[in-house]
Amino acid sequence: MSTIATYDPFRNFRSLQHEINRLFDRDVEDSTGQMAAWPMRVDIREDENQIMIQADVPGMTQEDIKVNVDNGQLTISGERKFTDIENKDSYHRIERPYGHFSRSFQLPNTTDTSHISASYNNGVLVVILPKLEEAKPRAIEVKVN
Repeated sequence: MSTIATYDPFRNFRSLQHEINRLFDRDVEDSTGQMAAWPMRVDIREDENQIMIQADVPGMTQEDIKVNVDNGQLTISGERKFTDIENKDSYHRIERPYGHFSRSFQLPNTTDTSHISASYNNGVLVVILPKLEEAKPRAIEVKVN
């Protein structure tokens, strides 16, 4: 008995899209030129007063993380160093990413860039982007004649 195979004309396109997505989830490591995965994951939340970015950067110190605002763009960058160089050959597997990382976000025009704050606690970087007063929602009283 013969099996009927269905033809999927978009199979190659989906495969290409998957590979492109995988490529853009990586950064180039400066020292070797090799592709090294360093997926700094973030949560971005907004309310009427602010935008909050929470970024996972575990195993780092506050001094290893840089937060810059330039020309309407927020950049979080840094470097996690591999500290056990002398015993590197005795490792069976090294899966945690090391090296430079950087992630940039375009800020909306409603952001008050002069009052941006950042804090780091338990491996989570929290960046608070307050909104300008004129951008906050306000209630308008309706008068009856």
